[in-house]
Amino acid sequence: MVNSISKIIQNLIDRDLSLQDSLQRDYGNYSAIARMLKPKAEEILGRHVKIESLITSVKRAKTDYKPLRGKITKIVAGSVINIQTDVAKVSIEKTKRNLEKIRKVLVDFPEEFFQVIEGMSAITLVFDQKFFDEICSMFMEKHVLDKKQNLATIIIRSPDDIIHIPGCVLAFYNTVSRRHINIEETMSCFTDTIIVLAMEDVSKAFAALTDLIAEARK
Repeated sequence: MVNSISKIIQNLIDRDLSLQDSLQRDYGNYSAIARMLKPKAEEILGRHVKIESLITSVKRAKTDYKPLRGKITKIVAGSVINIQTDVAKVSIEKTKRNLEKIRKVLVDFPEEFFQVIEGMSAITLVFDQKFFDEICSMFMEKHVLDKKQNLATIIIRSPDDIIHIPGCVLAFYNTVSRRHINIEETMSCFTDTIIVLAMEDVSKAFAALTDLIAEARK
């Protein structure tokens, strides 16, 4: 039965990024976490559960939240971060005509910061905010699905081996998400991991990623 309790606690923690972060960074109180999870665990089990059993399960769950393991540590340790502020994004319907306009944009701004994310039905452009009005005017308003200014991008450049080792990019994403920071857009380009977020969140995300890389270099 202890194994069942442990599995339930593990599943509950898996769904809560705040709990994962508190366990990973060793500031979480095991007893407090156990008391918080107790009602839900008892609801799932359909019976009373001793708090001591829950505390033991929380302590065991902690071992699953080490952020870096094996080869991932080396990749993260070798990564460097760059920040691009004053960024905007525009999402438009994916049509033949809009694709042609985007190709023209790429030709017209070859030296500028410009990223294109292509989906099944939409295309998102991420670019220097100073071109916002000019680029928006290129597309019919009815084709514009979303547009936003005052964004920033964090560009994480990693060693070449990142393309062969699974889990590296997830380590970056988890670190940002556990600070309750919304990722507006994200993309990967060879060894670059690009995260787009609000300007007000960039300092928190940068600090979190810097801590992650510093920990990997120890």
